[in-house]
Amino acid sequence: MLKRVVILAALSLLPSLPAFAFDIQKVVSDKGVEAWLIEDHSNSIVALDFAFKDGAASDPDAKAGLSNMVSGLLDEGAGDLDSQAFHGKLEDLAISLSFSAGQDAVRGHVKTVTQNAQTAFDLLALSLSKPRFDGDAVERIRGQVLAELAHEAQDPNAVAGRTIARQLYPDHPYGRPEEGSAETVKAITAEDLKAYLPHRFAKDRLLVSVVGDMTPAQLKPLLDSSFGTLPETADPITVPEVQAHASGQTTVIRKAIPQSVVLFAQQGLKRSDPDWYAAYVMNYILGGGGFSARLMTEIRVKRGLTYGVSSGLAPYAHGGLIEGGLASRNDKTAEAISLVRKEWARMAEQGVSPQELADAKTYLIGSYPLQMDSTAAIASLLTAIQIDHLGVDYLDRRSAIINALSVDDIKRVARKYLDAKSLDVVVVGDPAGE
Repeated sequence: MLKRVVILAALSLLPSLPAFAFDIQKVVSDKGVEAWLIEDHSNSIVALDFAFKDGAASDPDAKAGLSNMVSGLLDEGAGDLDSQAFHGKLEDLAISLSFSAGQDAVRGHVKTVTQNAQTAFDLLALSLSKPRFDGDAVERIRGQVLAELAHEAQDPNAVAGRTIARQLYPDHPYGRPEEGSAETVKAITAEDLKAYLPHRFAKDRLLVSVVGDMTPAQLKPLLDSSFGTLPETADPITVPEVQAHASGQTTVIRKAIPQSVVLFAQQGLKRSDPDWYAAYVMNYILGGGGFSARLMTEIRVKRGLTYGVSSGLAPYAHGGLIEGGLASRNDKTAEAISLVRKEWARMAEQGVSPQELADAKTYLIGSYPLQMDSTAAIASLLTAIQIDHLGVDYLDRRSAIINALSVDDIKRVARKYLDAKSLDVVVVGDPAGE
């Protein structure tokens, strides 16, 4: 929970494609599977990224962690290949295949050399249509999840994250971890896992992106072989819209460690909100811009109270947060928290200067292409754009949207969304004066 989504990878570079000089083609297969495709034939690499909308937040309360368990098992054997044989085939052909579950989507990723694309897509098809869910694999993955949950129960960062999530979303799925709890993970049965796919994975929930050495004619049959047999529609799922229950409280969880971990958050906004871009730039100046950000300047550079402090926007499909964190010596934690609230209030009251805004625009526009350093990174970004309904021309429009923002836009949004009095804080450690 409260993780900033970072769409980066370090795989095959695309030096032949200058920033945003991308021709995004919409490809529709014979069986109605749509994908966004960017062709690049300078390297014999193909990256596939896809998502099924609705993720861990859609799991039943008593089986929280079901989406996470499924995503961990889809590559643990399929068809007539058990886990060892399945992974052996991937390794022999240097095919990368992985799955992950977030609150609002289950994601999948494939990377392969062109000559092995058919086999890669065939293995993906098996994992989606004929996963084995063998007993030994199920118990091994369950054991891994339980071990991770036990580890996180002792980790100050994880404890703080889970505490503030429950505090902000006490009666909503966003208040629970994607992995579930030890109790709910133990309750998940093989039958639950087997029933998941036909009810949750369907064409109407599917978003696909492909980047690399692939033409539309080559891609169409591969889309059908991987996704063509999926149901047309998934079961209806309703996740309610939610507002964060932020009231300005500070919660301290005592733990005998030399530094306190601090997380802070309040109600934010969804990615679809018209105020998103102004809030995005505002946050960069407040706490998202590293050493150029106000929080870092005031708390680390001027006073040395922390090695690092940051803030960020955390949008979800049904809600959103403005959040951040830091770690500080126990005897300095109260001062650091006070400064966070002070800078929160100063931004809301005063907004930003013309120079701060100009510098933020320069960085946010100029650095964005650096995210697109590989086939996998670009494919992942295309899927994120689809999830957020930004449109196929988003990469062409983004710079102009940011450039059009004014100082008044930032000030209006800061006053609307930043409220130091309602900023919830969770501290894990042994802070003095808290």
